[in-house]
Amino acid sequence: MNMKTLRYITALLLGMSLTLAPGCDSLLDQYPHNAVSSDNLTDDDAQLLLTGLYYIVQNKPTNNGYAAFDILGGDIIRGGASGYQIPYLLVMDLVTESSGFISGQWNGYYTALYQVNNFISSVEKMEASASVEQMLGTAHFFRGLLYYNIASRWGAAPVIKTPTSDDVACSPEDEVWAFTASEFEIASRTCADFSTKNYVSKQAAKALLARTYLAMGKKAEAGALAEELIADSNFALEGFDKIFRGVANREEIFTFANLQDESSVNLSASLYYSRESPVGGSYTYAPTQAAMDMFVPNDERTAYSVDMQGTNNVVNKYCSGEAGTDPLYITRLGEMYLISAECNGLAKGGLQRLNELRTFRGLPAVSPATDEAFLDAVLNERRLELFGEGFRWFDLVRTGRLETTVSLAEKYTRFPIPTRDLGLNPLLEQNPLWKSSETVDNE
Repeated sequence: MNMKTLRYITALLLGMSLTLAPGCDSLLDQYPHNAVSSDNLTDDDAQLLLTGLYYIVQNKPTNNGYAAFDILGGDIIRGGASGYQIPYLLVMDLVTESSGFISGQWNGYYTALYQVNNFISSVEKMEASASVEQMLGTAHFFRGLLYYNIASRWGAAPVIKTPTSDDVACSPEDEVWAFTASEFEIASRTCADFSTKNYVSKQAAKALLARTYLAMGKKAEAGALAEELIADSNFALEGFDKIFRGVANREEIFTFANLQDESSVNLSASLYYSRESPVGGSYTYAPTQAAMDMFVPNDERTAYSVDMQGTNNVVNKYCSGEAGTDPLYITRLGEMYLISAECNGLAKGGLQRLNELRTFRGLPAVSPATDEAFLDAVLNERRLELFGEGFRWFDLVRTGRLETTVSLAEKYTRFPIPTRDLGLNPLLEQNPLWKSSETVDNE
């Protein structure tokens, strides 16, 4: 997207907006509100606004939104000599009711949600057509993606379906997950078929629906969707040398392009790469030595997952540094193999899928003897396959392993609602795990 187009899309979005969602900074109030009437959108206007949604949903979560589950999952520590070299100390420093690390994500997701709701509300007024249906399908996909991130972090949270500025109370966690699933279900029926990895498709919606069903414990449904995508002729497993180095491949199901002229998210420069790299970086976070050691030489993922820059351990899936930006990988076929494996289990073909992936990545087959050992093997493979892609913390949370794996108190299985937002919206209630001043952190 060139900057002229981006500025025009931004003007359209700002013109349609009245206020931001409850608890978010009202940045749009400084702009006029009558630039575009939501009652008179043309198809061209709507298509431009949809392009704007790609930009907004991509950027509003910020670097921390994409990296949080890796940073908090026990495999990441502070880079350099900046302290917090023990994972649980880093988590306790970052996850507080007043931290910008938490509030930035909360406000980012709800700011993007306001614009998605605004788009849906406006486009639903247009005359029905195949184009309108597909645009709305994409918007429902984005709303599902935002709510997947909200549900997995906060559990109970406000479910907001219209562009309102009213205070909204938290819905129970199971209702937030149910709404997330319903959004992907709509998108899986109404989005366009897969064309390229950078456009939302029915297949992308099915992949995120499988991920959501897995989080909800609906394993039969999740496994069936994963198998459907594995069988889809649009996709095939590919090497990390293609996926994470910008080479055409058939593994990626949906990826934000994250082009340099439109991006505010740069994981390599802002978080992972170091000054020892020829392209530079701030080296805020680094893999632990245990994370480095879990990658072995014959695993073809190793060189593209971790690296050494001088004496620094680095995450190497995002390699542009300060010279550019990297794509943001939302879902790909390797994840579907792992969802199928976990959902089908040891006795129903899950081991076959797990070993197919391992063999493709250059590793020997495993042969766990029990269901518990099999789940251990799947989670270990997810740790390897999806390292740096935003899965580890929630994998530990949803399987009840965060407290023992990272030595943390139970309250760290949820994010706290930011203090500022509790003050702005009196209907919000803090998660019970964070309410009690008697909650004691592990030391």
